[in-house]
Amino acid sequence: MRFEDLEVWKRSARLSVELYKAMSGLRDFGFRDQITRSGLSVPSNIAEGLERRPNKDRQRYIDIALGSCGELRTQIYIGIEIGYIQRQEGASWIAETREISAMLVGLRNNLAKLKTEN
Repeated sequence: MRFEDLEVWKRSARLSVELYKAMSGLRDFGFRDQITRSGLSVPSNIAEGLERRPNKDRQRYIDIALGSCGELRTQIYIGIEIGYIQRQEGASWIAETREISAMLVGLRNNLAKLKTEN
């Protein structure tokens, strides 16, 4: 299984790109750094996990990606409330992070079912 072929990796990488572009002009460097880091962490941990063996390590990195996705969603909510993120764009990102989280749970569950290494 190649991480580049996974839809969850593709979608989370696209979201990370969107975040970087949208936040590029934000002067609050702390917020900008934190939200882009959590966004970047999702596809990065998917990739790292899928490149690892044994399968237990893979699952652990998918769990980390799932946690980063929740962290990102929290930061989007806060960004909306403090006026850094437009509501419509934020709502779209929140929906995307929910779908990515669901996909990550499915991936983790599929990895848990694997009895042997590839």
